[in-house]
Amino acid sequence: MEILVKVLGPIEVTDAEGRPVPVGSRRRRELLGRLVAAGGRAVPLPVLLDDLWEDPPPAAAGTVRTFVAELRRALEPDRPPRTRSHTIETVGTGYALRIPRAHVDAHRFEDTLRATHDAPSGQAARALSEALSWWRGEPYADLDASPWLTPERARLAELHRQAVELRARAMLDLGRGAPLLPELEAFATAHPWREHAWVLVAHALYQAGRQVDALASLREARARLLDRFGLESADSLDHLERDILRHAPHLTPAPRDEDRLRLLTRTEATGTYTRLRSMSTVARAAAVTGGTNLILAQEQRAAAVAEAERTEDPVLTARVIAAYDVPTIWTRADDPGRSEVLVATTRRTLHRLGPGAPPALRARLLATIGLEHRGTRDRWALEAATEAEQLARDLQDPGVLVLALNARFVQSFQRPGRTGERDVIADELIDLSSRHDLPMFEILGHLIKIQVGAARGDNETARQHVVAAGRLAAMHETPLVDVLTAAFRTMQLAERPADPDDPDEVAHAYRAVAADLAGAGMPGVEAGMLPLALLSLRMRHRRPAPTDPTLDWGPYRPWAQPLLHLADGDVVAAREAAAVLPRPPADHLYDALWAVNAHTAILLQDASLATQAHDALSPLRGEIAGGTTAMIGFGPVDDILAALDQYLVRR
Repeated sequence: MEILVKVLGPIEVTDAEGRPVPVGSRRRRELLGRLVAAGGRAVPLPVLLDDLWEDPPPAAAGTVRTFVAELRRALEPDRPPRTRSHTIETVGTGYALRIPRAHVDAHRFEDTLRATHDAPSGQAARALSEALSWWRGEPYADLDASPWLTPERARLAELHRQAVELRARAMLDLGRGAPLLPELEAFATAHPWREHAWVLVAHALYQAGRQVDALASLREARARLLDRFGLESADSLDHLERDILRHAPHLTPAPRDEDRLRLLTRTEATGTYTRLRSMSTVARAAAVTGGTNLILAQEQRAAAVAEAERTEDPVLTARVIAAYDVPTIWTRADDPGRSEVLVATTRRTLHRLGPGAPPALRARLLATIGLEHRGTRDRWALEAATEAEQLARDLQDPGVLVLALNARFVQSFQRPGRTGERDVIADELIDLSSRHDLPMFEILGHLIKIQVGAARGDNETARQHVVAAGRLAAMHETPLVDVLTAAFRTMQLAERPADPDDPDEVAHAYRAVAADLAGAGMPGVEAGMLPLALLSLRMRHRRPAPTDPTLDWGPYRPWAQPLLHLADGDVVAAREAAAVLPRPPADHLYDALWAVNAHTAILLQDASLATQAHDALSPLRGEIAGGTTAMIGFGPVDDILAALDQYLVRR
């Protein structure tokens, strides 16, 4: 049996499935902890006696041997009697813990910290963020202070401080210091003697656009170091102050927005029509590169459309709107407020153009409404996409048709059970785009096919489209595709039995995907996805919901809340949260959230919620719950329905 030992908090031992392994009294846990602290080295019996007792009793040696035997039985329940232990090995007169370093959280943390010292900033930030999440409190928190434990706690605490600072430095090097401010300010206040902590705070303030506060923070740090520790000055504080005053470029590594996109914004160079339409066109080209460019492109497009409408020229406004024809793969908008403003502007523009509008332009505007007003059950948005498709087919214009088909795709989520419809749309997108050289929409077709395959449990077909999408993405430099296909591969990994050598492998992979999503410029996809993925893993292994306070559930918290209360043992609060569950939106996560509701209903014995979940999931028989995301899966819908049937019949 593979075991995991956690000492970054109270001592805990679990098996590969996360089930607790009881190891006995505090004395026995202290012996285990002392062997963990030895880092795999043998600890002689006399040392163990001195460490476990201030004044060892005559029978102490025998007691230690009894403790070792009991720990061996707990950690190796399947080991035949009188055979050699592979977990606690006898070495001379002492003992050594023979557990892989990756299976002990303190060792894994130390190894991660060592490995990231010279790693690229992005890699270091991701690895250290995950490593810091392993801390659950003071190391060996359930043990009393003792001569061996005090220095070990101090050593681990120092490693923790180093990791916090190293992660912050990596994030600052990526230009992402502003969100760290609350964490860094608390850290510096708790460790006022660490001058580097104050450097990090000031640098983060500068990246947040608060230069005056950054300089004031440095002055305050200098005064604290002088008053409390007698330090006249610190070179690192002085160097940063000079760099801030001269606006040193390395303090803000991310390029300025206007330099990144080089959008056409100067009226003296071009006329209003050319300038505004060019802003939207260039934004379209920048959007496919993802990351900050995608966010900036969307902002630039919104600004161009707003300025165009202020001219009170509906034809100009329509052409500026239509110039941005970027494929959409997800049903939750990255900025819902901005999308609704765009939809309102587009509808007003259609009304002002009237029935005499050129059909191709009308079709593009209708498709824009279908694309931007997504994740809803509003019939008028579906009707807009349908009319756009009909106009495009009448025109036999492939460029307009692919846009209309994209709108039909996102509106297909208004009703469950439309996987077949999306499959047909994807086939036509791929065929049409390959014949008319529309590579972005050909990629979209392959991404939809991946979602269709994942929803049907047809991983082989999905993998073929992963390869095709990856080939096109490399050719046309669209890195967002790699982020999405990596998420699909992680979903596949989750469907296999856990790796006994690394039972947290899938969770690690999902954390890596989340880190990539965080920099992909797609908050509509990224927000809340990591905790939902971790919840799917825990539900698969019948474990409680993850209650890590650092997890941001984003828009999915209402559906997770009953399970979070149950994980904390608060059944009353769980029932109250379940009683006010909102209806899952008509988007990619519809069936995933109903799968969560079904799980909640069975745990709480809630017949009403169970019946609602059964009705909601019935149109999806034969599919994988959550599969249409091609990111996370909650198992076959048929299995969920069978569990609901069993509960309802039994009740």
